[in-house]
Amino acid sequence: MAYRYLFEQLVRRELRQKYKGSALGVAWYLINPLVLMGAYYLMFGLIFKLDDIPDYPLFLMVGLVVWIFFSQSVLSAAPSLLEQGALVRKARFPRAAIPGAVVSVQLVTFLVILALVTIVTIAIRGTLDVALLLLPLILACLYAFTLGFALAVSILHAYFRDVAPILSAALLPWFFVSPIFFQIESITRRDAYRHLLEWGNPIAPFITAIRDVIYGGVVPDLAVLAYVAGAALLMLLGGRWLFDRMQDELAVVV
Repeated sequence: MAYRYLFEQLVRRELRQKYKGSALGVAWYLINPLVLMGAYYLMFGLIFKLDDIPDYPLFLMVGLVVWIFFSQSVLSAAPSLLEQGALVRKARFPRAAIPGAVVSVQLVTFLVILALVTIVTIAIRGTLDVALLLLPLILACLYAFTLGFALAVSILHAYFRDVAPILSAALLPWFFVSPIFFQIESITRRDAYRHLLEWGNPIAPFITAIRDVIYGGVVPDLAVLAYVAGAALLMLLGGRWLFDRMQDELAVVV
Protein backbone atom coordinates (compact mmCIF):
# COMPACT_ATOMS: atom_id res chain seq x y z
CA MET A 1 0.00 0.00 0.00
CA ALA A 2 2.94 2.33 0.62
CA TYR A 3 3.74 2.35 -3.09
CA ARG A 4 0.15 2.44 -4.36
CA TYR A 5 0.48 6.03 -5.55
CA LEU A 6 3.67 5.19 -7.46
CA PHE A 7 1.99 2.24 -9.14
CA GLU A 8 -0.98 4.39 -10.15
CA GLN A 9 1.36 6.98 -11.64
CA LEU A 10 3.22 4.29 -13.58
CA VAL A 11 -0.08 3.02 -14.99
CA ARG A 12 -1.18 6.57 -15.91
CA ARG A 13 2.17 7.22 -17.57
CA GLU A 14 1.95 4.00 -19.57
CA LEU A 15 -1.56 4.90 -20.71
CA ARG A 16 -0.49 8.38 -21.80
CA GLN A 17 2.54 7.08 -23.69
CA LYS A 18 0.58 4.25 -25.30
CA TYR A 19 -1.93 6.55 -26.96
CA LYS A 20 0.08 9.78 -27.14
CA GLY A 21 -0.58 11.57 -30.42
CA SER A 22 -3.20 9.02 -31.46
CA ALA A 23 -6.54 10.35 -32.63
CA LEU A 24 -8.30 7.00 -32.14
CA GLY A 25 -6.72 6.06 -28.81
CA VAL A 26 -8.03 2.79 -27.38
CA ALA A 27 -9.96 2.17 -30.62
CA TRP A 28 -6.67 0.91 -32.11
CA TYR A 29 -6.90 -2.01 -29.70
CA LEU A 30 -10.20 -2.92 -31.38
CA ILE A 31 -8.99 -2.30 -34.93
CA ASN A 32 -6.14 -4.82 -34.59
CA PRO A 33 -8.32 -7.85 -33.70
CA LEU A 34 -10.94 -6.75 -36.24
CA VAL A 35 -8.35 -6.75 -39.03
CA LEU A 36 -6.98 -10.12 -37.88
CA MET A 37 -10.51 -11.50 -37.59
CA GLY A 38 -11.26 -10.46 -41.17
CA ALA A 39 -8.04 -11.99 -42.49
CA TYR A 40 -8.43 -15.32 -40.67
CA TYR A 41 -12.14 -15.53 -41.44
CA LEU A 42 -11.28 -15.15 -45.12
CA MET A 43 -8.55 -17.80 -44.93
CA PHE A 44 -10.01 -20.36 -42.53
CA GLY A 45 -13.71 -19.57 -42.68
CA LEU A 46 -14.14 -19.25 -46.43
CA ILE A 47 -11.11 -20.34 -48.48
CA PHE A 48 -9.64 -23.14 -46.35
CA LYS A 49 -12.61 -23.99 -44.19
CA LEU A 50 -11.31 -25.86 -41.15
CA ASP A 51 -14.55 -26.60 -39.37
CA ASP A 52 -18.24 -25.79 -39.51
CA ILE A 53 -18.32 -23.36 -36.59
CA PRO A 54 -21.47 -21.25 -36.16
CA ASP A 55 -20.91 -17.47 -36.06
CA TYR A 56 -17.25 -18.04 -36.87
CA PRO A 57 -16.26 -14.32 -36.74
CA LEU A 58 -17.40 -14.18 -33.10
CA PHE A 59 -15.57 -17.44 -32.35
CA LEU A 60 -12.43 -15.87 -33.81
CA MET A 61 -12.86 -12.53 -32.05
CA VAL A 62 -13.07 -13.98 -28.55
CA GLY A 63 -9.88 -15.98 -29.06
CA LEU A 64 -8.04 -13.07 -30.68
CA VAL A 65 -8.69 -10.53 -27.92
CA VAL A 66 -7.45 -12.99 -25.29
CA TRP A 67 -4.31 -13.73 -27.30
CA ILE A 68 -3.61 -10.06 -28.02
CA PHE A 69 -3.84 -9.21 -24.32
CA PHE A 70 -1.39 -11.96 -23.39
CA SER A 71 1.08 -11.40 -26.24
CA GLN A 72 1.11 -7.60 -26.06
CA SER A 73 1.51 -7.71 -22.28
CA VAL A 74 4.60 -9.92 -22.31
CA LEU A 75 6.13 -8.20 -25.35
CA SER A 76 5.69 -4.77 -23.74
CA ALA A 77 6.87 -5.97 -20.32
CA ALA A 78 10.10 -7.55 -21.59
CA PRO A 79 11.99 -4.26 -22.20
CA SER A 80 10.11 -2.28 -19.53
CA LEU A 81 12.87 -2.38 -16.89
CA LEU A 82 15.44 -1.12 -19.39
CA GLU A 83 13.09 1.63 -20.56
CA GLN A 84 12.64 2.75 -16.94
CA GLY A 85 16.34 2.34 -16.16
CA ALA A 86 16.75 5.92 -14.91
CA LEU A 87 13.96 5.42 -12.38
CA VAL A 88 15.37 2.07 -11.28
CA ARG A 89 18.81 3.59 -10.66
CA LYS A 90 17.60 6.69 -8.82
CA ALA A 91 14.79 5.50 -6.55
CA ARG A 92 14.10 2.63 -4.18
CA PHE A 93 10.72 1.01 -4.79
CA PRO A 94 9.34 -2.43 -5.70
CA ARG A 95 10.75 -2.86 -9.19
CA ALA A 96 8.04 -5.41 -9.98
CA ALA A 97 5.68 -2.43 -10.19
CA ILE A 98 7.16 -1.55 -13.61
CA PRO A 99 6.15 -4.72 -15.53
CA GLY A 100 3.05 -4.84 -13.33
CA ALA A 101 1.99 -1.42 -14.61
CA VAL A 102 2.57 -2.51 -18.21
CA VAL A 103 0.32 -5.55 -17.81
CA SER A 104 -2.31 -3.47 -15.98
CA VAL A 105 -2.48 -0.99 -18.86
CA GLN A 106 -3.01 -3.85 -21.28
CA LEU A 107 -5.68 -5.21 -18.94
CA VAL A 108 -7.63 -1.94 -19.04
CA THR A 109 -7.84 -1.90 -22.82
CA PHE A 110 -8.46 -5.66 -22.92
CA LEU A 111 -11.44 -5.40 -20.57
CA VAL A 112 -12.96 -2.57 -22.59
CA ILE A 113 -12.77 -4.55 -25.82
CA LEU A 114 -13.82 -7.84 -24.20
CA ALA A 115 -16.90 -6.13 -22.74
CA LEU A 116 -17.92 -4.97 -26.23
CA VAL A 117 -17.25 -8.41 -27.73
CA THR A 118 -19.22 -10.06 -24.92
CA ILE A 119 -22.26 -7.83 -25.46
CA VAL A 120 -22.26 -8.45 -29.22
CA THR A 121 -21.71 -12.20 -28.82
CA ILE A 122 -24.48 -12.60 -26.25
CA ALA A 123 -26.86 -10.53 -28.40
CA ILE A 124 -26.19 -12.65 -31.52
CA ARG A 125 -25.62 -16.06 -29.95
CA GLY A 126 -28.09 -15.78 -27.06
CA THR A 127 -25.51 -17.15 -24.61
CA LEU A 128 -26.51 -15.14 -21.55
CA ASP A 129 -26.28 -17.80 -18.86
CA VAL A 130 -25.27 -18.30 -15.25
CA ALA A 131 -21.88 -19.48 -16.59
CA LEU A 132 -21.06 -15.82 -17.23
CA LEU A 133 -20.60 -15.40 -13.46
CA LEU A 134 -17.37 -17.38 -13.81
CA LEU A 135 -15.88 -14.84 -16.23
CA PRO A 136 -14.40 -12.47 -13.57
CA LEU A 137 -12.66 -15.40 -11.89
CA ILE A 138 -11.22 -16.69 -15.17
CA LEU A 139 -10.06 -13.18 -16.12
CA ALA A 140 -8.39 -12.78 -12.72
CA CYS A 141 -6.51 -16.04 -13.36
CA LEU A 142 -5.53 -14.85 -16.85
CA TYR A 143 -4.19 -11.60 -15.38
CA ALA A 144 -2.20 -13.48 -12.72
CA PHE A 145 -0.76 -15.88 -15.31
CA THR A 146 0.20 -13.03 -17.64
CA LEU A 147 1.68 -10.97 -14.80
CA GLY A 148 3.85 -13.87 -13.66
CA PHE A 149 5.07 -14.44 -17.22
CA ALA A 150 5.74 -10.71 -17.62
CA LEU A 151 7.76 -10.56 -14.41
CA ALA A 152 9.92 -13.46 -15.58
CA VAL A 153 10.64 -12.12 -19.09
CA SER A 154 11.24 -8.56 -17.88
CA ILE A 155 13.90 -9.52 -15.36
CA LEU A 156 15.51 -12.02 -17.73
CA HIS A 157 15.67 -9.45 -20.53
CA ALA A 158 17.31 -6.95 -18.20
CA TYR A 159 20.24 -9.37 -17.83
CA PHE A 160 20.11 -11.16 -21.17
CA ARG A 161 19.13 -8.81 -24.00
CA ASP A 162 18.23 -11.64 -26.37
CA VAL A 163 15.12 -12.59 -24.39
CA ALA A 164 12.74 -10.09 -26.02
CA PRO A 165 13.71 -11.00 -29.63
CA ILE A 166 13.47 -14.70 -28.82
CA LEU A 167 10.06 -14.15 -27.23
CA SER A 168 8.87 -12.16 -30.23
CA ALA A 169 9.91 -14.97 -32.57
CA ALA A 170 8.39 -17.68 -30.36
CA LEU A 171 5.00 -15.97 -30.14
CA LEU A 172 4.32 -16.42 -33.86
CA PRO A 173 4.29 -20.25 -33.91
CA TRP A 174 2.70 -20.18 -30.44
CA PHE A 175 -0.17 -18.19 -31.94
CA PHE A 176 -0.82 -20.77 -34.65
CA VAL A 177 -0.88 -23.73 -32.25
CA SER A 178 -3.31 -21.96 -29.93
CA PRO A 179 -7.07 -22.66 -30.35
CA ILE A 180 -7.85 -19.23 -31.75
CA PHE A 181 -9.13 -20.04 -35.23
CA PHE A 182 -9.84 -23.73 -34.70
CA GLN A 183 -11.49 -26.00 -32.15
CA ILE A 184 -9.27 -28.45 -30.31
CA GLU A 185 -12.05 -31.04 -30.70
CA SER A 186 -11.55 -30.86 -34.48
CA ILE A 187 -8.00 -32.28 -34.14
CA THR A 188 -8.87 -35.93 -34.66
CA ARG A 189 -5.81 -37.42 -36.38
CA ARG A 190 -4.04 -38.40 -33.19
CA ASP A 191 -5.05 -38.05 -29.58
CA ALA A 192 -1.45 -37.17 -28.70
CA TYR A 193 -1.56 -34.07 -30.92
CA ARG A 194 -4.86 -32.96 -29.47
CA HIS A 195 -3.71 -33.44 -25.87
CA LEU A 196 -0.47 -31.57 -26.60
CA LEU A 197 -2.36 -28.61 -28.07
CA GLU A 198 -4.88 -28.65 -25.23
CA TRP A 199 -2.66 -29.20 -22.19
CA GLY A 200 0.88 -28.54 -23.41
CA ASN A 201 0.01 -25.01 -24.48
CA PRO A 202 -0.47 -22.98 -21.26
CA ILE A 203 -2.57 -20.23 -22.87
CA ALA A 204 -4.98 -22.69 -24.57
CA PRO A 205 -7.13 -23.48 -21.48
CA PHE A 206 -7.59 -19.75 -20.84
CA ILE A 207 -8.85 -19.20 -24.39
CA THR A 208 -11.08 -22.27 -24.11
CA ALA A 209 -12.54 -21.25 -20.76
CA ILE A 210 -13.30 -17.67 -21.78
CA ARG A 211 -14.77 -18.80 -25.10
CA ASP A 212 -16.94 -21.43 -23.38
CA VAL A 213 -18.45 -18.79 -21.10
CA ILE A 214 -18.94 -15.98 -23.65
CA TYR A 215 -19.40 -17.76 -26.98
CA GLY A 216 -20.83 -21.08 -25.80
CA GLY A 217 -22.72 -19.92 -22.74
CA VAL A 218 -21.61 -23.02 -20.83
CA VAL A 219 -19.51 -23.74 -17.77
CA PRO A 220 -16.01 -24.92 -18.80
CA ASP A 221 -14.93 -28.44 -17.91
CA LEU A 222 -13.70 -28.86 -14.37
CA ALA A 223 -10.30 -29.95 -15.71
CA VAL A 224 -9.99 -26.71 -17.70
CA LEU A 225 -10.94 -24.59 -14.68
CA ALA A 226 -8.45 -26.47 -12.49
CA TYR A 227 -5.71 -25.97 -15.11
CA VAL A 228 -6.49 -22.25 -15.36
CA ALA A 229 -6.32 -21.76 -11.60
CA GLY A 230 -3.21 -23.91 -11.18
CA ALA A 231 -1.32 -22.34 -14.09
CA ALA A 232 -2.13 -18.85 -12.82
CA LEU A 233 -0.88 -19.63 -9.32
CA LEU A 234 2.28 -21.41 -10.46
CA MET A 235 3.21 -18.77 -13.04
CA LEU A 236 2.61 -15.87 -10.66
CA LEU A 237 4.60 -17.46 -7.84
CA GLY A 238 7.35 -18.63 -10.19
CA GLY A 239 7.63 -15.28 -11.96
CA ARG A 240 7.73 -13.38 -8.69
CA TRP A 241 10.31 -15.76 -7.21
CA LEU A 242 12.57 -15.37 -10.24
CA PHE A 243 12.16 -11.60 -10.22
CA ASP A 244 13.00 -11.33 -6.51
CA ARG A 245 15.99 -13.62 -6.91
CA MET A 246 17.52 -11.62 -9.77
CA GLN A 247 16.61 -8.02 -8.93
CA ASP A 248 19.46 -7.31 -6.48
CA GLU A 249 21.84 -6.18 -9.25
CA LEU A 250 19.11 -4.62 -11.40
CA ALA A 251 20.29 -1.04 -10.86
CA VAL A 252 23.69 -2.05 -12.24
CA VAL A 253 22.60 -3.93 -15.36
CA VAL A 254 19.99 -1.44 -16.59
